[in-house]
Amino acid sequence: MSSSALVLPAPAKLNLFLHIVGRREDGYHQLQTVFQFLDFGDELTFEAHDELQLMCDVPELVNNDNLILKAARLLQAHTGCVKGARINLVKRLPMGGGVGGGSSDAATALRGLNILWGLQLDEDTLAELGLQLGADVPVFVRGYAAFAEGVGERLTPVTPEEYWYLVLKPDCHVNTTEMFRHQELTRDTRPIKVCAALNGLHGNELTNDFQPLVRRLYPEVDKCLMLLDNSGNSSMGQAMMSGSGACVFVPFASREQAEATLAGIYSEVNGFVARGVNTSPLHNSISQLQSCVN
Repeated sequence: MSSSALVLPAPAKLNLFLHIVGRREDGYHQLQTVFQFLDFGDELTFEAHDELQLMCDVPELVNNDNLILKAARLLQAHTGCVKGARINLVKRLPMGGGVGGGSSDAATALRGLNILWGLQLDEDTLAELGLQLGADVPVFVRGYAAFAEGVGERLTPVTPEEYWYLVLKPDCHVNTTEMFRHQELTRDTRPIKVCAALNGLHGNELTNDFQPLVRRLYPEVDKCLMLLDNSGNSSMGQAMMSGSGACVFVPFASREQAEATLAGIYSEVNGFVARGVNTSPLHNSISQLQSCVN
């Protein structure tokens, strides 16, 4: 890695609840959720290069369908930029886990290449481009915890408690497309206001509408939720699934409590402990870069 390389994080997110409140005529679902970031995630390194290249410690991720390459090509098409880049992805987030790994990687690629290529696109433009890559990409581009509506693109900044989270990764991959299409998915949850969402977090009032269906179809998810519910922990709320799964999480007041609970069940399932943060680590890294330049 050269001294001029740009290294940026691609943090995880959690859906602190997820309600499906309707379905549009085009088939897309209307959602309500609160996104919060974690201080844990993937890492991308960007270097100037004649061509566009992606490298990764998980070789099967290096393909033309990778959202990092799609983000790079979208930027090139939008701006007419003909520059290349060598991008290295260190993959830490579980794939298909509902913690935003691919969307976060795409957002970091948009923000990183915007800097590397000197494009000077503003945040609104980058978020609009990100929406073409996936409904969750804009929240990572903007970098603040948010109450999201629509397909996830209408964002209102919020400041939920920044708890420590124990996140478990069941040994399965939940197919998001299949879950959205499933006939038994709840699609008529009553919409709520922002204040009601924040007041209900970590209680029993708010849920993930995917969770009953997923835990019935995927025994591994059900097992992880039961492990958290039966661990005798001093958590700050109920165990819940993030996104369409498969990862599940529970909040704690301290890192020590979260790690102690993980230690008690680690032999049965993979997991990690991370802090919930309302400002994205990506946003912080870019702000530090800009302050050094200025």
